[in-house]
Amino acid sequence: MSPFLLLPCRSSSPHLVAICITMLALALSGCVSTQAPQDIALKGPDPVYVAMYGPQPEEKFPLPATDISSVDPQFLRREVAYDTPERPGTIVVDTAKRHLYLVRENGRAIRYGIGVGADGMKWAGRAQVGRKATWPRWTPTAAMIRRDPERNRPWANGMPPGPNNPLGPRALYLFQDGRDTLYRIHGTTEPDTIGAAVSSGCIRMLNQDILDLYGRVPVGAPVVVLSDTRTAEAFPAELT
Repeated sequence: MSPFLLLPCRSSSPHLVAICITMLALALSGCVSTQAPQDIALKGPDPVYVAMYGPQPEEKFPLPATDISSVDPQFLRREVAYDTPERPGTIVVDTAKRHLYLVRENGRAIRYGIGVGADGMKWAGRAQVGRKATWPRWTPTAAMIRRDPERNRPWANGMPPGPNNPLGPRALYLFQDGRDTLYRIHGTTEPDTIGAAVSSGCIRMLNQDILDLYGRVPVGAPVVVLSDTRTAEAFPAELT
């Protein structure tokens, strides 16, 4: 039964009528919330990053947008303060923190998220960008074929470039003393592995990030790959 039917609203007493009107107003006010509705919608990725990792239809093999909803925000590209003795234009790879820095002027750097070599396949040292390639061909090394023959042996003579190529749309080839070290900085077909240690020693980046880095560094740019425990100044002369 409605509580309104219990109100003595038909009384001829002015006092009771006033009480009735007051009670009715209070009852009605209880049906209308004066509180702002809560925003219960789930917060999606920042629109700035959605645009940053959007599709690249002008590429030779058009790239779709990268789904960044599963990527830890710390691994998305941004400019940060970065204190380092390395000169501007140097690539610094921090394998422990899963970050790659492109050193800039005035104590700044562009920071990118990366995937690094799995345990037992990590390396550290100094090198240079000896070659750059757009939509590179991928050829697994003999060691990679031994470790995973089912996956890698079919491509012993090389996999042509394309959307399924594990090097992605760009690759930077690391050289030392004019010799190819066989290590690369490249894109990936597995964006969910950024921030993890899963590769065969190479440094993988989100495809839109390797496009950005590729456009910023020339052949000959210095590269410093930090180990988990040592600083760049303590590196041996060769990659390990």
